[in-house]
Amino acid sequence: MTEAFGRGVRIAGTGRAVPAHVVTNHDLAKIVDTSDEWIAQRTGIRARHKAADHETVFSLGRDALLKALDRAGIKGEELDMIIVASVSGEMLCPSTAARIGEAVGANDAAVFDLAAACSGFLYGMNLADTMIRCGRADRIAIIGVEVLTRLVDWSDRTVSIIFGDGAGAAVLVADPDPRKGCVHQTMHGDGRLWRTLYHPKVPRDVPDNDTANPIRLGYLRMHGREIYKFAVTRFQQAIHEALERTGLKVDEVQHYICHQSNQRIIESAIEKLRLPPERVYVNIDRYGNTSAASIPICLDELFEAGRVESGKPIVLVAFGAGVTWASCVWNT
Repeated sequence: MTEAFGRGVRIAGTGRAVPAHVVTNHDLAKIVDTSDEWIAQRTGIRARHKAADHETVFSLGRDALLKALDRAGIKGEELDMIIVASVSGEMLCPSTAARIGEAVGANDAAVFDLAAACSGFLYGMNLADTMIRCGRADRIAIIGVEVLTRLVDWSDRTVSIIFGDGAGAAVLVADPDPRKGCVHQTMHGDGRLWRTLYHPKVPRDVPDNDTANPIRLGYLRMHGREIYKFAVTRFQQAIHEALERTGLKVDEVQHYICHQSNQRIIESAIEKLRLPPERVYVNIDRYGNTSAASIPICLDELFEAGRVESGKPIVLVAFGAGVTWASCVWNT
């Protein structure tokens, strides 16, 4: 490994993989009491991708990483670490990261899964930057991937209209320019709010006070209003803190990449913080909420479109079940 002193971190390549099958709001209106207008007005979502039987967290994550490696010009065997952010893997053991490591030939890399829900990719990105910057690693892959549609009760419109499937990946490498990479990061959690979004498997997983609706075990359970209130506040606080700590002005940031959970939450941040709307990336209308895959999919679309300019900062913000939240200011 290279000397750690005075080095930075660069995003060498990104990639994404999404299922071919698309479920529109009109499709959902055929199986649950809703409409395209109702969903779009409340969430900004028009469609989401749904995995077929042969598409899994492993296969989507693998495909996203292979694209990122190709764009980075790096072989899987050169990776020092693979971090997979997900809450919907097929098996608890082995880790999805281990299986992806085998698939790409990273047979000597550290591999582990990270469960921080929608904040997972940013948790992983922050950890990877720190590992590389301090000289403990030179090349780390972070994958955010979810197949949440298999955890959704399609008769429950509080969750069935929200979630979609997909994967995004980024390969981070050491760079001789110490100004590159993460210049500000936060990672937080408040376990007191775990009941706002959880996945009960057996009766004891259900809190005593959660009796508003019949509980279907094995499916995601969400209290949307509580999450919305929390997210609106945290999004704005995280972005404000990132700008304040780095001394950046609002218009000095080239992109604001927020977790794609609800367009109204993003619009609230734009209004309250007076962010330039054209610099706040939004793709929730096409993907829905893909949890840990949300931010890396946005990143890959921006890189693929040639819209990421070297030398200008990006602000990334996420919040998720747990509850968790994280931020990062990244110098490209």
